[in-house]
Amino acid sequence: GPQQAPGAVATATAPPQAAFHGGPQGAPAPGNGYTSPIPVTRTHLGHAIVSEWTKIRSVRSTVWTLSVMFALVVGIGLLTALGLSGTDFVGMPLLAPGLFGLMLGQICVITLGVLVVTSEYGTGMIRTTMTACPKRGRVLVAKSLIFFLLAFVMTTAACSITALINSTMLSGQKVPAYAEKVDALKDSVENGELVADGSQWLGATVGAGLYVALLGLLALAVGALLRHSAGAITTMMGLVLLPLVLALFMVGETLEKVREVLMEYSPLNGLASLYRIPMSDDQTATGWPLLGILAIVTAVTLTCAYLLLNRRDV
Repeated sequence: GPQQAPGAVATATAPPQAAFHGGPQGAPAPGNGYTSPIPVTRTHLGHAIVSEWTKIRSVRSTVWTLSVMFALVVGIGLLTALGLSGTDFVGMPLLAPGLFGLMLGQICVITLGVLVVTSEYGTGMIRTTMTACPKRGRVLVAKSLIFFLLAFVMTTAACSITALINSTMLSGQKVPAYAEKVDALKDSVENGELVADGSQWLGATVGAGLYVALLGLLALAVGALLRHSAGAITTMMGLVLLPLVLALFMVGETLEKVREVLMEYSPLNGLASLYRIPMSDDQTATGWPLLGILAIVTAVTLTCAYLLLNRRDV
């Protein structure tokens, strides 16, 4: 280095002091860390439920699909009651006309169940959702709870209104004497007129609402498995319609057993049995056992979707 002048006193230049004495480059001293003004709370399932409720109620697809479902169930039920009100005896249980609108309305619930999951995969928003909630299983549980409750409430409300319409407009139909002992007639008979008892009301309202809501939840699980809207909707339509369609074309004696099984366990037969007009040979079916089978199938499929969601990349 350069030589010092004679007599000069050598001095050492001290490095500048850190802004904080706790560490290099201005790091805060131990015990004096940064405190965020935003309160930090531990997240739980309730936060995910609030988030999913905000999403499902703020998109137009929810409003449109549920509105169409409501209009189909109530509208077709009203038109059917108007068409049958002029006859003395229609030959079916009092609340049975509500089935015809629900057979179409369930398609709307199934479609919405698929879109609850697959729409986020289609737009790429699922990455944002999983970033905000790294516990992926919690997201699926929240989606399932919100959708199931919403579908159940809306479907049960539509079925209840339809049942009231049918009960009001058709309760005066006269029952012939020969029909009072027919096993296929599931309505009660009082003073020669049809009336619906409590078990029929339960099946045509709460039972039908549970059945359709479970079908929608199964569609949600299939959507989570396939992650594709068109593929999941097509799969569900095949599951609902194909068993009955195949059974109708099996006319040979060799296929009789297969036809009976397909007819008995088809989803449409389960729904019709809740209205006391089963499509199978068992005219005493009430639909509740098939509702239990549907619940088990839905639970298994949802569990598979839960496990795969945690293993696959988004």
